[in-house]
Amino acid sequence: MSLPAVLLAAGSSPSPSPSPSGSTAVTVPTLQDAQESATNAASWVEQNWSTWLAIGLRVLLILVIAGVLRAVVQRAITKLIDRMTRTAEAVDGTSLGGLLVNNERRRQRSQAIGSVLRSVASFVILGTAALMVLGAFQINLAPLLASAGVAGVAIGFGARNLVTDFLSGVFMILEDQYGVGDTIDAGVASGEVIEVGLRVTKLRGASGEIWYVRNGEVKRIGNLSQGWATAGVDVTVKADEDLDRLKATLDEVAEKMSAEEPWNELLWSPIEVLGLDSVLLDSMVVRVSAKTMPGKSLAVERELRWRIKRAFDAANIRIVGGATAAEDEAEAVDPTAAVAAPSALSNPDSAQSAAASPIGAQRSAPK
Repeated sequence: MSLPAVLLAAGSSPSPSPSPSGSTAVTVPTLQDAQESATNAASWVEQNWSTWLAIGLRVLLILVIAGVLRAVVQRAITKLIDRMTRTAEAVDGTSLGGLLVNNERRRQRSQAIGSVLRSVASFVILGTAALMVLGAFQINLAPLLASAGVAGVAIGFGARNLVTDFLSGVFMILEDQYGVGDTIDAGVASGEVIEVGLRVTKLRGASGEIWYVRNGEVKRIGNLSQGWATAGVDVTVKADEDLDRLKATLDEVAEKMSAEEPWNELLWSPIEVLGLDSVLLDSMVVRVSAKTMPGKSLAVERELRWRIKRAFDAANIRIVGGATAAEDEAEAVDPTAAVAAPSALSNPDSAQSAAASPIGAQRSAPK
């Protein structure tokens, strides 16, 4: 028996009689209703399958292109960072490498830059792909973008300090303003850098304290560990010292110190006697200076003062305020010599004259 005959027979069968209680009868779906529903569903699928297939292929294509583009960009960034590292290794072995940042620091800086660039590239590519996928499903993006814009403005105002710290940290790393191990003066704090982050920089102070400095609060930075440092010593001597003998003594000290270890490695230029820095009535100041390795200027200055003091002691050159200044022998001065003599018209027996006279020279009061 064919399916239409069965459906027709089922459709012509009498419906169930109402229940004796008089309640509303429940309509039971027939096979004909099920056939119509299945036919409608099949026709709807047949009409829209091409649209679904097109949307699915479009989404798949967007995801594939986004994944391939992200992989290509990250690989290009990795090659760029590796090239920067190889260039740093080539320069590190030359004489120029001593004036630049060492290889390890350049490697760390390159890795930090690469991490930031890869994160930004992934965010941009995947975010764009997500918006394109939503557009492929015929979703109106205008309200979503408007809401995101309002939320972004609100977050920007609420977390503007955080955004400022992050951007400042990115530019500090990109410009290589300082690195781990450098001694810097950040204005709000100074010390040795022990950690560089995108938001906070940690400094070790001179007394051992740790400073947490937000990158957005740093307005100026003085790096004391890049390039070279200057060691300067001011020598104050008597104004009547022989300048030629003074300069010859300082030149001898500078020559000996420059030839000895480890000072010959710490000194990056000869020690120079710059000349008189100031001349006063009773003293004059001689300036001695030299370029040193970064961070070693204080040690060079202390050693230079030590050697200058010993050389001046041997040459009998008087330093103002120092132990080598010869004390002038002075005769014993009568404490009453500066006291004016009493007037000739005064009474020598008066109480005022007795009080003004030396104790040993006071006469007994008249009886």
